[in-house]
Amino acid sequence: MSPSIILLCFVAYTALLFVITWLTARKSTNRSFFIGNKASPWFVVAYGMIGASMSGVTFMSVPGWVGTAGFSYMMVVVGYVFGYIVIATVLLPLYYRLNLTSIYSYLETRFGFWSYRTGAFYFILSRTIGASFRMFLVVNVLQIFIFDAFNIPFFITVLIFIVLILLYTFKGGIKTIIWTDTIQTTFMLLSLVMSIYLIINSMGLNLGEMINKVYLSNYSKMIFTDWSDKRFFVKELLSGAFIAIVMTGLDQEMMQKNLSCRSLKDAQKNMFTFTGIMVAVNLTILFLGANLYMFASYKGIQMPLKSDDLFPVIAITHLGPLAGLVFLIGLISAAYPSADGALTSLTTSFSIDFLGINKRPELSEQQKKRIRQTVHIAFAIVLLMVIVLFRAINDRAVIDKLFTVAGYTYGPLLGLFAFGLFTKFPVRDRWVPLIALLSPIICYFLSEYSVDIFHGYRFGFELLILNGMITFAGLLLFRKKRGPAGAD
Repeated sequence: MSPSIILLCFVAYTALLFVITWLTARKSTNRSFFIGNKASPWFVVAYGMIGASMSGVTFMSVPGWVGTAGFSYMMVVVGYVFGYIVIATVLLPLYYRLNLTSIYSYLETRFGFWSYRTGAFYFILSRTIGASFRMFLVVNVLQIFIFDAFNIPFFITVLIFIVLILLYTFKGGIKTIIWTDTIQTTFMLLSLVMSIYLIINSMGLNLGEMINKVYLSNYSKMIFTDWSDKRFFVKELLSGAFIAIVMTGLDQEMMQKNLSCRSLKDAQKNMFTFTGIMVAVNLTILFLGANLYMFASYKGIQMPLKSDDLFPVIAITHLGPLAGLVFLIGLISAAYPSADGALTSLTTSFSIDFLGINKRPELSEQQKKRIRQTVHIAFAIVLLMVIVLFRAINDRAVIDKLFTVAGYTYGPLLGLFAFGLFTKFPVRDRWVPLIALLSPIICYFLSEYSVDIFHGYRFGFELLILNGMITFAGLLLFRKKRGPAGAD
C-alpha cells in the first residue's frame, strides 16, 4: 500500500475535522471552551466518549493482550460498569450541585487550598503522562508506515499532530471536541468491524463459525480463580470499578464533557448510555484479538516481539491493501482523541485551578482568553516533549504502562475524594501534599516486594485501590478534631 495514498487519507480526514471545527467554533467564548455553554446533546457526548476512552491504547494493546490474558479484561470492563454507576449517581450530582467547571474545585470547598492544588496537580501529571502514552502508540505506527517513507523524523511527525490538534481545539475547546469525537468514534468502530470481517473472510469462515471457534479456544477464558494471579477475577472486578471512578469520574477531561450537558439528568443519561456501548465495544475488541491470533496460527505468521504490534503487522502486511487502509484510518481516528481532550482539559485545569482566572474580576474576558490560549500552547509543547521522551524509554505493552502510572498518580485523587465524600472530618490542609506524595512511594515499595511480604501475592490493577487506601489512611491520621474544614 502506497504511503502517498495513506497520507492522502490522513489529509482528507484532518480536513473533515477542520470543517467541523469551523462550524462549531464560531462565536466561541471562554464559557464555550470550558463547558460548551452547557448545551451539548447528551447522546452526542455519550457516543463521542467511546472514542475518547478507547484511543490508540485500547485499539492496539487490548487485542494483543488476548494472547496471554484471554478475555479476562472483560472482568475489568464489568468492573467499569459498577464504577460508571457510582459516577452517575454520586459524582455527577455533586458536580452539578456545586456548578463546577473544574471538578477539583470541590477539594477547596471541602478541605482547603493545599488539598485543591494537590488534586489538580495530580490530574495534570496523570493526564499529561497518560495522553502522551496513548498518542505515542498511535503516532509511532503512523511514523513507521507513512512518515518514514518521506524521511520525516519522529519529532516532526509528533509536531505535525500536536499543531493540528492545537489549531482545531484552540478556539472552540470542549464545544468543538464534543462533535469531532463523534467522527473519530465512528471511524474507529468501522475499522474494528471491517478488520473482523476481513479476517473471517480470509479464513473462509462466517461470523457464527468464528464466534464458535473463539468460544471453544483458550482465548475466550474470562475468569481466572488463582488469587495470586494478576488476572484473578475479583481483583479485576474491583480494579475496573475504581479505574472507572478515577479515570472517568475524577478526571477533568472526561467530566468536562459530562458537565457540558444541559442538565444533570442529561449527563446521567449520557453516562448510562456510554456504559452500555462501552461493554459491547470492548467485547468486540477482545473478539478481534482472538481473531488476530487465530489468523496468525492459520497462516503460520511469526508472532511479533511486542503484542502491541500484532494488529498492525497482520492488518498491513498480511490482509491486503484494504485491511491496511482500514486499520490506518482507525488508527488516525484514535490519534486525535488521544490528545485533543487532554489538551483542552489540561488548559482548563491549569487556567482555573492554578491561575484562578474565574476568580479574578479585574481581568476582562479578552485578557482571560489570552491567558487561556497561552496555557493551551504551553501544554501542547509539554505533550510534544513527553511523547518524544517516551519513545526513547518504551519497553513494554503501553496499556500496562498506562494503568501502572494511573495507579500511582490517580491513587491520591481517589483517596482525597473518598475521604471528602464518605467522612465529615476536616483535615490539616497543609499536610495533604505530603500525604499525597508519600502514598505512591509506599505503594511502590509494597508492590515491588509483595511476593515476599504477602506470600506470593502479585499486585495488578488493584494497585490503584491500595494507593487510594493509603491516602485515605493518611488523611484520617492527620484529620482535625474540630474547626472548619480547610483551616489549620
